[in-house]
Amino acid sequence: MEIAELGEFGLIRHLTDDIEIKNPETLKGVGDDCAVLAFGDDKRVLVTTDLLMEGVHFDLQYTPLRHLGYKSAIVNLSDIYAMNGRPRQMTVSLALSKRFCVEDLEAFYDGLRMACDAHGCDIVGGDTTSSLTGLAISITCIGDVAKDKAVFRNGAKDTDLICVTGDLGAAYMGLQLLEREKGVYNAQIREARQRGEDLSALPPFEPDFSGREYLLERQLKPEARKDIIEALDKAGIVPTAMMDISDGLSSELHHICQQSHAGCRIYEERLPLDYQTAAMAEELNLNVTTCALNGGEDYELLFTVPLTMHDSVSAIPGVKVIGHITKPELGLQLVCRDGAEMELKAQGWNPLKMENRE
Repeated sequence: MEIAELGEFGLIRHLTDDIEIKNPETLKGVGDDCAVLAFGDDKRVLVTTDLLMEGVHFDLQYTPLRHLGYKSAIVNLSDIYAMNGRPRQMTVSLALSKRFCVEDLEAFYDGLRMACDAHGCDIVGGDTTSSLTGLAISITCIGDVAKDKAVFRNGAKDTDLICVTGDLGAAYMGLQLLEREKGVYNAQIREARQRGEDLSALPPFEPDFSGREYLLERQLKPEARKDIIEALDKAGIVPTAMMDISDGLSSELHHICQQSHAGCRIYEERLPLDYQTAAMAEELNLNVTTCALNGGEDYELLFTVPLTMHDSVSAIPGVKVIGHITKPELGLQLVCRDGAEMELKAQGWNPLKMENRE
């Protein structure tokens, strides 16, 4: 069987469904944003890890190493917040090819440390080795949460409100913008080579990013929503289910509904969109709703709360109610602006799908 037939999450389920938990301290293993461990009476330990591969998760042709270091940390910090926890420690492992120098790694660590300092997380170790294919980054983050405030993906219930933070689709639009300008630059280089010109004599390439700075920031320097976790705590709200939006809203809703044995209904007109996202989608002839649902890398929070908390959660800046949880037999539905309903399909980022490997 080809791995691409299963995809990332199908492969994980295939390999881990029959794993038997042997230690009583392991409260939650595979299947959530973090593993949850119990080593005391009052708190739970959260552990998450991410692997980022050059050419799959990032392109160094347009990603500064300082920004890459920052984003690499944020990816893991966001998982801790998705469990309603607080990050505490981080380990960082790198595999490097010979084309990298000490100054490159200093820039990477500058970004990494900047993110960890902003979120109160200590860098406590890791590993470094050589690579024959480029740069690989593996980060593990450890956090904690009070035992009665840990939030999983499986707690959503019928009539719960579905909430998201920030806006959606901007990171994906930032990626499209970077890829477009990369294509323009590479085309100019190819044409110059065909003419036999000296490449070092070419004028500096100036990409057209004017008026799209927000999109670039969302792609190159995303933020983990520490502020929302703090605001929810201050308001006395513990979500019934929560995830961070890394693979796209539609995919994350499928995860929550699958594990909660529920359905959902979200409303197109309520999806939070930034003006630059809508303008860029129109410029590229893309459907902005599709981008918001499936773009990924937003690192916003998707969570559910009881219907009775509508006023409290709506009062938190940066949070928007976009729909509600339903009974499982009603399925996952998107209510369009014209009132028509469409099945919500999980079409977000999946690195093991065939089209992403070619």
